[in-house]
Amino acid sequence: MEPTVLYPLRFEPIYQYRLWGGRRLADLLSAPLPNGPIGEAWVLSDRDDHASTVDNGPLKGQTIGQLMDDFPERMMGKLSRRFRRFPLLLKFLDAQEMLSVQVHPGYPPDQPLPEGETAKTEAWVVIDAGKDSRIYAGLKPGATPDRLRRWITDGTLADHLASFTPKPGEGVFIPAGTVHALGGDVVVFEIQQNSDTTFRLYDWGHVDTKTGKPRALQVDQALGCIDFADGAAGLVNPIVDAAAPERELVFDCEPFRLWRLRSHSPFPVGAADLPGVLVCVEGAGQIEHDGATYAIKRGEVWLLPAVVGVCHFRPGDAVNLLEIALPA
Repeated sequence: MEPTVLYPLRFEPIYQYRLWGGRRLADLLSAPLPNGPIGEAWVLSDRDDHASTVDNGPLKGQTIGQLMDDFPERMMGKLSRRFRRFPLLLKFLDAQEMLSVQVHPGYPPDQPLPEGETAKTEAWVVIDAGKDSRIYAGLKPGATPDRLRRWITDGTLADHLASFTPKPGEGVFIPAGTVHALGGDVVVFEIQQNSDTTFRLYDWGHVDTKTGKPRALQVDQALGCIDFADGAAGLVNPIVDAAAPERELVFDCEPFRLWRLRSHSPFPVGAADLPGVLVCVEGAGQIEHDGATYAIKRGEVWLLPAVVGVCHFRPGDAVNLLEIALPA
């Protein structure tokens, strides 16, 4: 019997209702949006509750979890012994209103986590932003647990957070333990560790229209996770690759690396014996592998299994592509 051949994989987006969401993801992704405010499109998710499904080729309909179980070495290469499930969760966010002021747990968490969850470092690449957009990332000097409780009570917490007006193309790093929020008509691509644990400190007085009630806060758990130094959070300065000027390194941390690639000419993507991910945020092109071509367009996310190795990317015109790797 012929072994199953793996190839570049495209996945169906999984849309998520969020009370702070909007309708702008319809401009970015081709799959129709369901009704209501849609705040998130999970575009690569190896989670039991929301499992990404292959949308192209012979493996169409398979979940990424099934592929990880059936072909661990071919999917993950030299990382197959480290990861039982794909270790990143990738999303597009449409934050029309403000997200809650929140924090994610780090290493080790002071509060117990649900089974199977991990620390959660994340980062954003800004896709679009309106005149009222705002990103909050980190605490201003002088914050303490007691002061945070007082600021939450009197509604002034946002005044004590570092913040800025985002611009398209900017990268924002949110290490685990960083107090953060964003909103006011901003669309971002989010890369994070594969964890869905969030502790809310403050929610701007939002009322969930589905329940008619405010969402619950987890102040004690959040305070147990906050890094009061959080000096690494906020805007990053990408580093241009002198040997390949079409590439610039945007994020480089223990859980992931992310490059931005912009070129009219073909360039290599992927790596030998390691998985990779491509995210097209502008333009279009083709992935070339083993004599076949795979068309990729704006808003699509493609996984290159480790067995695929290095491919060539041929832009159809100017392209803005994000390439993601897992540090070996």
